[in-house]
Amino acid sequence: MINILELIGRTKELFSEDINNRNEELYKRVSDSTFLVLGGAGSIGQAVTKEIFKRNPKKLHIVDISENNMVELVRDIRSSFGYIDGDFQTFALDIGSFEYDAFIKSDGKYDYVLNLSALKHVRSEKDPFTLMRMIETNVFNTDKTLQQSIDKGVKKYFCVSTDKAANPVNMMGASKRIMEMFVMKKSKKINVSMARFANVAFSDGSLLHGFDQRIKKNQPIVAPNDIKRYFVTPQESGELCLMSCIFGENRDIFFPKLSENLHLITFANIAVKYLEDLGYEPYLCKDEEEARNFFSQQQNNNNTKLKKQWPCLFTSSDTTGEKDFEEFFTDSEVLDMNRFENLGIIKNEAIYDETKLNHFETIIKKYKQELSWTKEDIIKEFFTMIPDFGHKETGKYLDGKM
Repeated sequence: MINILELIGRTKELFSEDINNRNEELYKRVSDSTFLVLGGAGSIGQAVTKEIFKRNPKKLHIVDISENNMVELVRDIRSSFGYIDGDFQTFALDIGSFEYDAFIKSDGKYDYVLNLSALKHVRSEKDPFTLMRMIETNVFNTDKTLQQSIDKGVKKYFCVSTDKAANPVNMMGASKRIMEMFVMKKSKKINVSMARFANVAFSDGSLLHGFDQRIKKNQPIVAPNDIKRYFVTPQESGELCLMSCIFGENRDIFFPKLSENLHLITFANIAVKYLEDLGYEPYLCKDEEEARNFFSQQQNNNNTKLKKQWPCLFTSSDTTGEKDFEEFFTDSEVLDMNRFENLGIIKNEAIYDETKLNHFETIIKKYKQELSWTKEDIIKEFFTMIPDFGHKETGKYLDGKM
């Protein structure tokens, strides 16, 4: 069993002190409340769902577009925690669909709505069609479900942002920054809170999750050696979201405090630790061809020593959208660093430019109606919304790499 904490260079859980200090109040609030979790079968969504489930809520409904992930979530929960007295149900629905709207109309009575759905990958900015889906998922589905929560009298709405929304350089981070603007507008009618946090180690589709897949498929490990990132465990991602949802004041954005427990580490360093944990010595390849041919060459040579080695290709990153460094807040944002031991809070006023928001909504609606837009059209609108958007186009994307 891989020890995730050791792989990301830590010995202790990040939020355990804050969770323990407020565990009694956290349990009481959850056990007295009803919850709807959107995107609940994704990596972060599953972690949040488990944190809620184990505190015995009155009602816990999970919505996710992935039927297969939902099946695994239920199996995982039943195998780990068993059952609760409250109403626990899952629904394989697309948040943007009329079926979801009918689902909300049929009941929709919740104390807390948590939205974990997102298109999160930098690779999604390569083409105009996936980009439009990113806008729909990250921005307008959030705005839609926020309005539905207002209409149904929901007490609190929580949604996930990203560290990449602070001084964004990629379209994903920019879409989440625009989402935050729409959330601020709705915050005048409902209490909202958010979270910005680091990479979730071994989350679905992440590079670390890819390490697992490469091992299973007898394929080389590929990772950048020049990019450092902060990592949290899946459980920590769930704890951060639940703490923000339950304890966040209106418009608060929670984030992990930087400390000796949360530090930058390269993907290549994690890859080396990961392989050593499995009993392999990394074999550094000079290019993709050598890495791909490693195992066939091993069989041809019948080299016993190579069986203890695993091919690795560590290179510098030159793809569009990669940020040189990570940050959870900007210099202009007001912080509360005293309320929690390991959680910082960005304090926000309901500041937004309604003219810009309306313009963005109108333009995107026009593109969708016409079924015609370009990547340049979308980038232009992002710059209108975020004048200091640090987007740089290199012409290279992750689909062009192994």
